Amino acid sequence: MKNRGVIINLDDIKNGTAEFKKIMLMYKSALKKFETRVNIYSDEFQTLYKYNPIEHIKTRIKTPESIIKKMQRKGLDVTYNNMVNYINDVAGIRIVCSFIPDIYRMVEMFEKSTDLKVIETKDYIKHPKPTGYSSYHLIVLVPVNFSNGSVDVKVEIQIRTIAQDFWASLEHKIKYKYENEVPKNISKELVSCAHMINQVDVKMSKLGEATMQQLTNNTEKIKDGDKVKLIEKFEKVLLMNQGSKKENH
Repeated sequence: MKNRGVIINLDDIKNGTAEFKKIMLMYKSALKKFETRVNIYSDEFQTLYKYNPIEHIKTRIKTPESIIKKMQRKGLDVTYNNMVNYINDVAGIRIVCSFIPDIYRMVEMFEKSTDLKVIETKDYIKHPKPTGYSSYHLIVLVPVNFSNGSVDVKVEIQIRTIAQDFWASLEHKIKYKYENEVPKNISKELVSCAHMINQVDVKMSKLGEATMQQLTNNTEKIKDGDKVKLIEKFEKVLLMNQGSKKENH
């Protein structure tokens, strides 16, 4: 791509310059490919294991205004080069899971993927932000194949529980209402709510793990019971065969 070092402005982007369209195609394609992967995981869990840790997913591409503002906040020249190299969350996907252990299982799956490269992780679950925000973030390189070759594209992944997503959504609305200048008393209450939600999350995760263990034990008992029935049937067949042999003699 040409002119990556050229200064860009919002009007250029809104007018749909060819350069911007090419870059956005990369991000949209990477997001589409990654979303398909997660949907396949979801189908696999549901079909093979009868338990799906993925509640729902949501994808988004940053708006041109948001991309430019972020570069300016970082003190970067607003160029295509800087956009690609330093803005890691142009393409993003949020995966909402049932329980906290599910999050770490998803992270492990992504880290073990042979065609993905994890270049950054931030565990805000073990180390929440001062605001109370809790989630697991990854930046991955997703290989996208085009007609003239392959390119690795950055995608930000956010993985959180239903409860964490509930808190984050409301916190975002409050920040938007106050234009990011949230009064101290409300900020304090948000942090307090985050702590309460975390306690509920931990309790629910323990319940979820206990339930899954109970289901596993019941399944194993059923399997053992089936084995006993099968042996009993086999023994009956053997006895019947032996009886028929004696009658023939």
